Amino acid sequence: MNAVPAVHPSNVDQLRAWNGDDGDFWAARADRIDEGVAGYHDRLLDAARIEPTSHVLDIGCGAGLTTRDAARRATEGTALGVDLSSAMIELARRTADRDHVPNARFLHADAQIHPFPERHFDVALSRHGAMFFGDPHAAFANIARALRPGARLALLSWQPFERNAWLTAFRTALAAGRDLPAPPTTPGSLHDPDQVRPLLTSAGFTDVRVHGLTEPMYFGRDVDDACRFVTGQFSRLLAGLDPEARDRAVADLRTDLAAHHTDRGVRYDSAAWLIEARRP
Repeated sequence: MNAVPAVHPSNVDQLRAWNGDDGDFWAARADRIDEGVAGYHDRLLDAARIEPTSHVLDIGCGAGLTTRDAARRATEGTALGVDLSSAMIELARRTADRDHVPNARFLHADAQIHPFPERHFDVALSRHGAMFFGDPHAAFANIARALRPGARLALLSWQPFERNAWLTAFRTALAAGRDLPAPPTTPGSLHDPDQVRPLLTSAGFTDVRVHGLTEPMYFGRDVDDACRFVTGQFSRLLAGLDPEARDRAVADLRTDLAAHHTDRGVRYDSAAWLIEARRP
């Protein structure tokens, strides 16, 4: 059984998902997840402006690619990756050991409440991992307390789902004619720049800047490969469908995947926010 870290009550559902089936799915497909958002990877790390002596905090680190690459830039410093998924943290540790990145460390914890050392880190970053806090203000205030004066914050967050062709296409296909509710958002959601700025300012940050980015996302080498991945990632949308409806949904998905099959695999447009701020 996966170990259970202390979490804030508002994050219990996230813990249940990420320390359970969702985390296991992502751990088993970590390379595909990294390939999917590879276009954003270096842009996030460049925005973080990691120096050789930096101590870096990676929030929602998943299987640890961003943490390892941050550690490689912080050659005389450290990088700490934090995530709610024990499966991904265990994979991150094994991979860092295999790849000989000794200054990358990993912690199974809730970044919203974990008692990080105060004024310790020079950089906090997150690749789509800071979007899930139950109480975003409390979470970012906790992260701010862990940053030294002058430290930098760099986050990636998805723009609203209607601007992400992959998300709208997959939800439409797998809905099988049902009216699905919009994906849930939380107060202070990172998908809305008008909420991001006051959220981070009230949590202790300044110089908040939000930049729109667009990159193609990779979902598989061909339609069969992409279909296996997408139906796994969105399995909840297929749950409860009768066999006929499920077959129709998967057929619709395959048709859309085929329309996005290029000589570089199945690719869809995506849109994210790059959020930057500073700890005064």
